[in-house]
Amino acid sequence: MSFRIFIPGAILGLVLGLHTVSAGAQSYPSKPIKIIVPYAVGGATDLITRLVAQYLTTSLGVGIIVENRAGGGGTLATKAVALADPDGYTLLTATNGPFAIGPAIYKNVGYDPIKSFAPVAYLAGAPDLVVVRSDLPVNSLPELFAHAKANPGKLNYGAGLGTPAHLIVEYLKQKTGSDIVYIPHKGGAPAVTGMLAGDTQIGIEILSPLLPYVQDGKLKALAVTGARRSPELPNVPTLIESGFPGAAFFAAFGIVAPADTPPDIVRKLNRAINDSLSSDSMKQMLAKIGFESKVGAPEDFAAFIAEELARWVDVAKVTGVKID
Repeated sequence: MSFRIFIPGAILGLVLGLHTVSAGAQSYPSKPIKIIVPYAVGGATDLITRLVAQYLTTSLGVGIIVENRAGGGGTLATKAVALADPDGYTLLTATNGPFAIGPAIYKNVGYDPIKSFAPVAYLAGAPDLVVVRSDLPVNSLPELFAHAKANPGKLNYGAGLGTPAHLIVEYLKQKTGSDIVYIPHKGGAPAVTGMLAGDTQIGIEILSPLLPYVQDGKLKALAVTGARRSPELPNVPTLIESGFPGAAFFAAFGIVAPADTPPDIVRKLNRAINDSLSSDSMKQMLAKIGFESKVGAPEDFAAFIAEELARWVDVAKVTGVKID
């Protein structure tokens, strides 16, 4: 006797669909993966992305292409990735700028930092460093803002539009009632170049790319933005120690994929990234340039993004910065 099993079309489609997803995840990746960096070449975001990409090339067995797309404080590249195919082959290095600051200051960034992406992994974080040109006659943040108040409109600073550096300086300006002119740049690296060329006097960037210029006397370090002093510059105070209670800012970096990327692919990427961050050589390289790595699940990075968004919304209200 034979039996015929009848499976309704909807259920059959679901079973086949699940099989397809599973098979797709097992064969992933089968071609090069692109990681979009939303800032210019040479900045902190670019640096850490390229370090991780080297490890992923080996662990995943495919080429990892790092592509820089600067503009709009990182929001232009972020929007492009939000609209990309959710197949795991287009990723984004996420930072505080486009994920927490952009949505708080732009009228319409074209994406939702929570709903438009699938968080993959936290990479690392680091404090920023507030620096001035060596020929500026100040040696501390209180001296800088006293000088700015005595010379309204005569000092300027460079930063990417809508980046943490932009908002931090505007925050400090509001707290001190200082008139310092903002000069837009495409990212941290171009802003540093402009400061070294004499176009600006004040800048904020991750410690590592600034450290050589501080050590050779071209720039003076006035404060670190983290909650504690940096081991590389133990004599440089924090913002809190410099007279700004509660002011602690930490630049964060992570990887996201477009929303609806299959969970199995997200998990596979998460494992590969965490493995790279856990290696002794990667830890040493990150520590050498002032980064602190953080291993965690996609859900951990999702929670962090939500927390940062709320925090920078409050900072944006204090600064009053709005961009149409």
